[in-house]
Amino acid sequence: SSGINAEYGAARKGIDLTTLQGSGPDGVIRAVDIENATPVAPASAPAPTAPAPEHVPVATPPAPAPVVSADGEYVEIPLTGMRKAIAKRLTQSKQEVPHYYLTVEIGLDALMATRSELNSTAPSKLSVTDFLIKACSKALVDVPQVNSQWGDTAIRQYTNADISVAVATDSGLITPIVFGANTKGLKKINGDMASLKEKASAGKLQPHEFQGGTFTISNLGMMGVQEFTAVINPPQSAILAVGAPQKKLVPANNEQGFEVSTVMSVTLSCDHRVVDGAVGAKWLQALKRYLEKPINLLL
Repeated sequence: SSGINAEYGAARKGIDLTTLQGSGPDGVIRAVDIENATPVAPASAPAPTAPAPEHVPVATPPAPAPVVSADGEYVEIPLTGMRKAIAKRLTQSKQEVPHYYLTVEIGLDALMATRSELNSTAPSKLSVTDFLIKACSKALVDVPQVNSQWGDTAIRQYTNADISVAVATDSGLITPIVFGANTKGLKKINGDMASLKEKASAGKLQPHEFQGGTFTISNLGMMGVQEFTAVINPPQSAILAVGAPQKKLVPANNEQGFEVSTVMSVTLSCDHRVVDGAVGAKWLQALKRYLEKPINLLL
């Protein structure tokens, strides 16, 4: 304990009373204790630092050098920060999110014809992925339960469809976002994707360009993969895995009773806490309707 005078004297000398042992009765701090105490040097103020830039590019750090074993039997490749983050996030997803999968085949003849016609006059060439982004966004508006996220006390359902698109880079997988895809035309979506892919390849994506999103598309069709299942990107509730277009015989109202058609297999991975099976199926029906009649995407 201490008296008022002791406190005043301590304040003048810059002494912290809690560090002193008083010499008076019951440890009371006296004036002599203040006089004999050594003042505590004030903490130096931190050197001023330059303000951080508003948007810091996500630069790709140089990859650690691989280590070859002494006997040459294997090479150990050090984990990058991105690889660790991917591993942690996807492991958490498979452990905590109850996945289930729904697969449908979608006819692409009308879409390919529409794409070819549009590309014949457009300066920038539309891709199948551009149509997929637009079709998914419209289906998410039609079936908003899929455009949702699980929370501890509520399910958050989004109004706009912010579509994350998985892009492979040398450092790992990243998912840049086409925001409000439901409000954009195919040309705008194409331009956004071209810019995002360029930034992703150069390691120059801004955090806000890949953190978030309400739904993800993973397309391995260009690598010849016909069908696969994808791991949900939490906290999202669904991800669409897209396979390669392929020629198949399908039933038709003609003399032969069949015809050759271009079809594509897609698999929807759903979080069963948020998206019931019937809801997932309803969403796939909407997606199929938009892709098989792409004129609806232009409305």
